[in-house]
Amino acid sequence: MNPPSVSRPHLFGVLAGLALSAGLVFAATVLANAWTRIAESQVINVTGSARKNVRSDLVIWRASFSVEAPTLVEAQEKLRADHAKVAAFFSARGITGFAASPAEVRELVAKQRHEEDDTVTNVRVGYRLSHSIEVQSENVDLLPKLAGESGELLRQDVAFVSGGFDFIYTKAGEAKVEMMAEATRDARTRAEQIAVQGNRQIEALRNAKMGVVQINPLHSTATSWEGNNDTSAVEKTIIATITATFAMK
Repeated sequence: MNPPSVSRPHLFGVLAGLALSAGLVFAATVLANAWTRIAESQVINVTGSARKNVRSDLVIWRASFSVEAPTLVEAQEKLRADHAKVAAFFSARGITGFAASPAEVRELVAKQRHEEDDTVTNVRVGYRLSHSIEVQSENVDLLPKLAGESGELLRQDVAFVSGGFDFIYTKAGEAKVEMMAEATRDARTRAEQIAVQGNRQIEALRNAKMGVVQINPLHSTATSWEGNNDTSAVEKTIIATITATFAMK
């Protein structure tokens, strides 16, 4: 007597049921392991940030003036006279002093052709002497204003050239300490918002590492690995970040 045969549809149904059962068991195992890892996690890492808008409290203005004369002695005399005019210009506007570099001396040459042998040589025709100066003020609006008035020196026959400005916030170091505390508070707030989603609570701060501080023109969010230190703008935004690790329960 032959054993009863199993129909093909029935066999497929059995195999499909076994595969489904195995899949459900595997999924349950994965979820259980994931939940176990979450439950066993005792710390959370977050990044907090702080921003502060500040106004520069120091401005540095760089400029120069120069003279030309046939002889070195004449050039030195003209440079001294122009230096006195520049000093008087600043003194009349409340600037009592400025730093001047040692005089830079350059020879002035011209090409001269010799008809007898049709050669060309360089011949010294005079000297150019110049001073580079640096002016500092805590009144960050004053020096840009004076730069606009420096045309008066040109009218006095002084070859005065205005350079650029550096606007500096000298209390940046103090601000960093203050902002580190603020960034840590921001990090804790972020950690609490994340922890509550898993029915957890934040306990103590385990570790904190301050990131690179960015000093940018006002409202700029530019970043660099080395940290920005803008000197082009009077108004600035300081951005500080901190990576913090909190214990959870």
